[in-house]
Amino acid sequence: MRNISCIVVDDEPLALQLMESYVKKTPFLELKGSFPNADSAFSFLKENPVDLLFCDIQMPNLSGMELSKMLPEGTRIIFTTAFSQYAVEGFKVRALDYLLKPISYNDFLMAAKHAQEVISSAGQPAAEKQVKSIFVKTEYRLQQIDLDNITYIEGFKDYVRIHLADGSAPVLSLLRMKNLEEQLPSDRFVRVQKSY
Repeated sequence: MRNISCIVVDDEPLALQLMESYVKKTPFLELKGSFPNADSAFSFLKENPVDLLFCDIQMPNLSGMELSKMLPEGTRIIFTTAFSQYAVEGFKVRALDYLLKPISYNDFLMAAKHAQEVISSAGQPAAEKQVKSIFVKTEYRLQQIDLDNITYIEGFKDYVRIHLADGSAPVLSLLRMKNLEEQLPSDRFVRVQKSY
């Protein structure tokens, strides 16, 4: 998989430094810049597109959520915030992940690996995509689910329940059926009804 170009945006200097250090110690991430506010990040992005943003939400003037709605379609975002109440809105703007502060390197790395998979597969023709698993957010963490283990998926408004063949409890995730459907290979999964 290719390296992922990214920037970090946070108005808290210590949080900005921590995220910079996480990016620098992750071999497949290339840090192209770090910014103390969304305005300067947006100015940079107009001339220097990147694959991924690690972005705080609550910032003065332009919020991270507002910035996410101004990004080019190919640019993805992972929110880094101390406030859990933005999670639903974050997934509505198709954020790849939502990391709650304080962020451990392990959580950061899981989110970065998920981003790498999504971004790398986006540039390949459909025939070349060999998706074997998906990542879904459940109980403030990412869970990897093998496609072979999925028997069916049930949708409830902003949530999905993924039923598994191995007999383990279904996985409940804050994710719309439509967004999950985009991640699943169409030759293996078919929507049989609005909610299944």
